[in-house]
Amino acid sequence: MKNVNVVIGAGSIGQAIVRRVSAGKHVLLADIRQENADAAAKTLSDAGFTVTTTTVDVTSRASVHTLVELAMTLGDITGVIHAAGVSPSQAPPEVILHVDLYGTALVLEEFGNVIAAGGSAVVIASQSGHRLPALSAAQNSALALTPVDELLQLPFLRPGQVTDPLNAYQISKRGNSLRVMAEAVRWGKRGARVNTISPGIIITPLANDELKGPRGDGYRRMLEISPAGRAGTPDEVGTVGALLMGPDGAFITGSDFLMDGGVTAAYWYGELAPNK
Repeated sequence: MKNVNVVIGAGSIGQAIVRRVSAGKHVLLADIRQENADAAAKTLSDAGFTVTTTTVDVTSRASVHTLVELAMTLGDITGVIHAAGVSPSQAPPEVILHVDLYGTALVLEEFGNVIAAGGSAVVIASQSGHRLPALSAAQNSALALTPVDELLQLPFLRPGQVTDPLNAYQISKRGNSLRVMAEAVRWGKRGARVNTISPGIIITPLANDELKGPRGDGYRRMLEISPAGRAGTPDEVGTVGALLMGPDGAFITGSDFLMDGGVTAAYWYGELAPNK
């Protein structure tokens, strides 16, 4: 049996990372929609990769656990790429919190129980987590350490407390990076690593939805004013993902890599600052 890399979310970023780290490995590609997984699998198979597809609902512990069990039948789980999520233009706050915050914590817990020694994972967070004002130390700790099934019962996350989709997304993505820091301690006891990447606007179908959505004008201005002056590509995220999952990243765990063309820098200290 081969070592297994599990990809959750069959989009462009997950594919870009897995192509760089899966030579000689078995790729298990899971998505909420089977047709998405199958389309991505064809592209990967045509490029020489061995691929199995399945569906997964990251908001369901039973579904995520079934995915873990399937992966274990294929070989040792040496890599996890968690790239599933919904954006502020795609869902209301409660769905965003369930998928992006709870779902990520659930994936980290379930795969952290079985990840092989020497294994590594990358979670796709977002630049949005870096634009959320500072939380209290207690809130940071709660997002990092609260048992997964109690996470959405935190007082500041209960229904009615988070009413804006963008705010829900920012909290979720901040929560992802905090959760990964905490999980890195647990994964390290198995000899494994886990990190987050926080991309800016990367040209994917999800980003195109955002650019055409109610916040499109703001996103286009964001790109124009940013130091890089453009959006990113999935391949650029794939390069960072390969570093974090490969031997050159062996000393990196519990970290978050912001790659947004300088948008966050411009937001806090440049022309995108709210008070300008």
